[in-house]
Amino acid sequence: MSKSEGAELPVLDTGAVPCCPPIAAGELSPADAEKMAAIFKALSDPVRLRLFSKVASYAGGEACVCDISDVGVSQPTVSHHLKKLREAGLLTSERRGTWVYYRVAPSVVAAMSAMLDLRT
Repeated sequence: MSKSEGAELPVLDTGAVPCCPPIAAGELSPADAEKMAAIFKALSDPVRLRLFSKVASYAGGEACVCDISDVGVSQPTVSHHLKKLREAGLLTSERRGTWVYYRVAPSVVAAMSAMLDLRT
C-alpha cells in the first residue's frame, strides 16, 4: 500500500456503544452501567476531554493528530490519551500517509446525550 492510500487503524471492540435508556427512565442494568462508565471514565481526564473537544470542534469534522497535540503533554502521552478515547468508542481514526486523522463517533455521543436526558 502506498503512503497516499488511507488505511483504517484497528480499534479494540470494547462493546462501548451504549444502548441505554435515559437515566430517568429507570435503574440501569449492570451491563449498561459498565458500558457507560467506560465512556465517561475515558472523558474524566482533563487532557482527554481537551483532545475530544479539539476533535469535535475542528473544521470539517476531523482533525489531524498534528493539529491537536498542543495540550501541554508530550506526543507519546497524547497518543496514549487518543488511544484511550478510541478504545472507549468516542473517536474513530484513519491513517493517511504518516498522519492519523480523528473523528468523533456520533452514535456514542448521541447515546451519552440520550442517557443523560432527564425528560421521561
